[in-house]
Amino acid sequence: MTTSKGTIQGYNGIAINDDKHQIILQAQAWGSVGEQQTLQPAVKQLKQQLDKLNTDKSTDEQTIKFTADSGFNSEANLEYMAKSGFDTYIADNQFRKRNPLFKDSETYETEQEKRRLKRSKGKPRLFTSEDFHYDETTQTCRCPAGNDMWRSGINVKSHNQKYTRFCGYLKDCKVCPLQQQCMRQPPTKTGRQVQFKNDESRKQLSYIDKMKAKIDSPMGRRQYSKRLGCIEPVFGNITVNKGMNKLTLRGQTKVNAQWQLYCLVHNLEKLRNTMH
Repeated sequence: MTTSKGTIQGYNGIAINDDKHQIILQAQAWGSVGEQQTLQPAVKQLKQQLDKLNTDKSTDEQTIKFTADSGFNSEANLEYMAKSGFDTYIADNQFRKRNPLFKDSETYETEQEKRRLKRSKGKPRLFTSEDFHYDETTQTCRCPAGNDMWRSGINVKSHNQKYTRFCGYLKDCKVCPLQQQCMRQPPTKTGRQVQFKNDESRKQLSYIDKMKAKIDSPMGRRQYSKRLGCIEPVFGNITVNKGMNKLTLRGQTKVNAQWQLYCLVHNLEKLRNTMH
């Protein structure tokens, strides 16, 4: 699994709970690299759990609002959730940057830069596609250093979108003074590659684009803001208050059972407090 300290061998405990009583409805430990792969199987198990609990079918799935952080955001996951019946709110990793409340916040920009430098270990920020000069009419592209790039692909399909792809000439990239800002490693076989959405794909909104519009709406921001007070106290209670912050067993079956026992302890406490 990927952590702030790099990729390690371990398991990640995932939990889904309600926002009213903070009761965990679904819990599973996963050994996958990232969180994106865990969303769909977790939601499938949640739906099975809801079917067992909701015997009279009085609760419509469309009334259930489902929120998850940016670690679960992907085109495949958003497409799956759009067809799941849940009213879903899953942010992307740039949603705060688009929020007008943070637009002129020096504190936010300073903290973001500190986090970026920590993740990149002091390395400079790499150029993105926005830093390249793309002319859709002439189908040409020029890099930030002013060098022409050659078109290496047209109508390249990626995540149900079509792109035009360009590549820098190796002879230019090898001696470029902006190389450290453009490429993670010195080029050996190919130059810097960059791609741009075709006009047709820009008109056809992806599920990620639709979710961005939904999250950026006043209702979307209001609904997503509830996530922090819904799930984070649950993990805080388990790992800090109860001290159950380590998985001490080995193997998927044993680790999963241990994580579910941790969640059961949390649920028992919540039920006791509700009854008293």
